[in-house]
Amino acid sequence: MTDAEDRKPRSDEARSAFSAPVGPTAPVDTESTTSEFAVPEGLALVGAGRAPTESETTSEFALPQGLDAPPHPPAETEGSAFNPPRTYQAKQAPSAFTPPSGIPALALHRDAPWQDRMRTMLRMPVTERPAPELVQRHDDDTGPAVPRVLDLTLRIGELLLAGGEGAEDVEGAMFAVCRSYGLDRCEPTVTFTLLSISHQPSLVEDPVTASRTVRRRGTDYTRLAAVYQLVDDLSDDETHISLEEAYRRLAEIRRNRHPYPTWVLNAASGLLAGSASVLVGGDLLVFVAAAVGAMLGDRLAWKCADRGLPEFYQFTVAAMPPAALGVALTLAHADVKASAVITGGLFALLPGRALVAGVQDGLTGFYITAAARLLEVLYFFTGIVIGVLVVLYFGVQLGAQLNPDAALGQSERPLWQIAASLTLSLAFAVLLQQERATVLLVTLNGGVAWVVYGAMSYAGDISPVASTAAAAGLVGLFGQLLSRYRFASALPYITAAIGPLLPGSATYFGLLAIAQNEVDAGLVSLSKAVALAMAIAIGVNLGSEISRMFLRVGSAEKRRAAKRTRGF
Repeated sequence: MTDAEDRKPRSDEARSAFSAPVGPTAPVDTESTTSEFAVPEGLALVGAGRAPTESETTSEFALPQGLDAPPHPPAETEGSAFNPPRTYQAKQAPSAFTPPSGIPALALHRDAPWQDRMRTMLRMPVTERPAPELVQRHDDDTGPAVPRVLDLTLRIGELLLAGGEGAEDVEGAMFAVCRSYGLDRCEPTVTFTLLSISHQPSLVEDPVTASRTVRRRGTDYTRLAAVYQLVDDLSDDETHISLEEAYRRLAEIRRNRHPYPTWVLNAASGLLAGSASVLVGGDLLVFVAAAVGAMLGDRLAWKCADRGLPEFYQFTVAAMPPAALGVALTLAHADVKASAVITGGLFALLPGRALVAGVQDGLTGFYITAAARLLEVLYFFTGIVIGVLVVLYFGVQLGAQLNPDAALGQSERPLWQIAASLTLSLAFAVLLQQERATVLLVTLNGGVAWVVYGAMSYAGDISPVASTAAAAGLVGLFGQLLSRYRFASALPYITAAIGPLLPGSATYFGLLAIAQNEVDAGLVSLSKAVALAMAIAIGVNLGSEISRMFLRVGSAEKRRAAKRTRGF
């Protein structure tokens, strides 16, 4: 054998184990040594156009066929999230990107009421809200604990919501308390019975959330004003109130007794009913009868409350004594207007405060709370209807001649009616437990409202619904101005002033018609009462919004409203 023949088997033995078998058409270089990392022979034919068979194994990292050719560009390419789009230019950046100069900071007016400033920031996106500038601190260098700040915020919101304040104002107060202690990224949420507040320290930390349920509700505008004063002091940059001091003041507010004793409230209830009876044409005897009936109903309602009966039954029981006195005077053939007696008693029971708050929540976008408040008003109104209807039904069966037309004749005594409207607003303010400093202002506001209503409805012969809406709008406007002047809530200046506008007579006429088997006429009258009630609520809210529209609203730009869908 030659030397070449001797080397041939040795070269075959030195060939790599990963080499592909040599085909008959591929010449083999017997003198070369194949590397372990070389591409096996025959695999290059796959890229040349031969499709791989099932027995051939393709690498996971090999490019599939066709990728070497440039693909057709899609209609809209989507790049990486970290790369700018192809159309982006630094000098002509689209509006979706932050401009080189940055987003201008929102300038808030220091002298604006805290309600407007907080409402403005609540209606802004979280990323655009200005950071809090002042942090109330303890004696040491550490700030207050976040759970304690959230607990204080919920307790303040509970007092405001239980006192009848609107959901938007409650959220504004809660937001103001959090920001006064330096908590940014706070989101308060208010429903009819549930309050919650969430604080997220940063985008990488877990949020802290707390909630509180409102179990009991009570009407005490003195306590409401004290809570507003506390929130105003917390929001003031020049007033430094520690967390412990805020808790102490809140405890004093909760412990404070009502400003008026029980006998004064009972007398105010009678004075309100008597004044309302004069508004619808009653005389001195009618005034006394309506006052006595309202005071009896008020005492019976307090007895039911002591026994633990729900408010629905309290309203039902309270509506019976005025109606019973009116029926009794009719059966005794007394020369009085029994309809005026019953109508005056209804004025002291109509839930005007809850109605205004419910419609206000609906108009400001809090639909769940608004629906719950209006459902509460419906239940109260149903209780009044049941109580009056039971008495009227038995009165009609006993032969009482109740004539709705006997209560008409309001336009003959304008001076008496103005005096009655002032007295009614005064009594209503006492029933709402208002501060004595606000009673005179709200009384004058109620008198102005009745003068406007009488001038439009009686002298101008305008629709009662339109006249009521205009007078209520004026009440809302004046109430908002007075609240801004005193940096307080607008409810003490509004709720009692709408007392003379409440639809007591329309409610009574509807119930009387139903008791006399005139269901169609009764439903028409009750529909008028509902329309008047809605006109009061919408007018009050519109007057408040008009005052905010033309006054400084807490920021350099207009207060943003929610953009709703319009038909789609």
